[in-house]
Amino acid sequence: MIFVLLSVICSVTVAVLLKLAKQNGVETKQVIVWNYPAAVALTYFVLQPDLKLLEWDTMPLTLYTTLAILLPGMFVFIALSIRYSGLVKTEVAQRLSLFIPLLASFFLFHENMEEHKMLGISIGLLAILCSIGWQKSQNDEGTKDGRYKMRYPLLVFVGMGIIDILFKQVALHVNIPYISSMFIIFVMAMFIATLLLFYFLFVEKQSFSRKAVGYGLVLGVFNFCNILFYMKAHRALPENPSVVFTGMNIGVISLGALIGVLFFKERLSLLNYLGIALSIVSVLIIAYL
Repeated sequence: MIFVLLSVICSVTVAVLLKLAKQNGVETKQVIVWNYPAAVALTYFVLQPDLKLLEWDTMPLTLYTTLAILLPGMFVFIALSIRYSGLVKTEVAQRLSLFIPLLASFFLFHENMEEHKMLGISIGLLAILCSIGWQKSQNDEGTKDGRYKMRYPLLVFVGMGIIDILFKQVALHVNIPYISSMFIIFVMAMFIATLLLFYFLFVEKQSFSRKAVGYGLVLGVFNFCNILFYMKAHRALPENPSVVFTGMNIGVISLGALIGVLFFKERLSLLNYLGIALSIVSVLIIAYL
C-alpha cells in the first residue's frame, strides 16, 4: 500500500502546486507548459521505453494526437477549476470522472451491467451534484467569477473521463508496449504545449515567467511520479486491483479535502461535505460489493 499512498500524495501535490502558483501570481498556463519537458525526460530515462519496437504504420496516431491535445487542455481546465471552485471540488470532480469509462463499458463496449456498479454510479452522480455546488457565490476571485464555480469542475469531470477511455484504447494495442505509447503521447503533448506557449506569449501578450518554468518542472516531476507509483501499486498487488483503485480514489478525495479546508481555508457547505462522503461510498460500492 506504500505505492498507493505515494501516488495519492503526488496526485494531490500536483493540484496544490497549481493552487500555490496562482496565489503567488505565477501564470498557471505557462506552468502547465513546462510540466511536459520534465515528464518526457523522466519517462525516457526512468521507464526506458523501447522505441525500436515502434512502427509508424501500426501506431494509432489519431488516438495519440487526440490525447496529446486533451492532456494539456485538461490541465488548463483543472487549473481554472482550482482557481474558481477550489482544490476540494476539483479533486472530487477529477476522481468521480471514473464513472464515465464505467458507463462507456456498459453502453459502448456492452459489458454486463452489474447491480452494485449501477448503484455505485448513481450514488457517484449524486455526489457530483452535491460536491461541486451550483449557486453563484463569492469566492477567492470575487463575485463576478461565481458563474465559473460549476462550469470548470464539470469540464474536468467530463474531460478526465474521456481521457481515461482513450488511454484504455491505447492499452488495447498490444503490439505496442504501453510505456512506449506513453512516451510518444507525452512528446506530442509537449509539442502542443509549446505551441500554446507561443500563443500565450505572442497573442495573449503574456510576459515570459521564469517562476513558471520552475513551478512547471516541479509539477512535471510529481505528475510523472503519480503515474509511476500508480503503476507500481498495480504490479505490487496484481490480484487486488480494487484495493489500488479504491485506495487511490478515496485517498485523493480525502487528502484533497483536508488540505483544501485546513491550508487554503476553502469554505464548504453541508451539501459539499455530503458530496464528499457520497463519493467515498460510491467508490467502495463499486470496488467491493
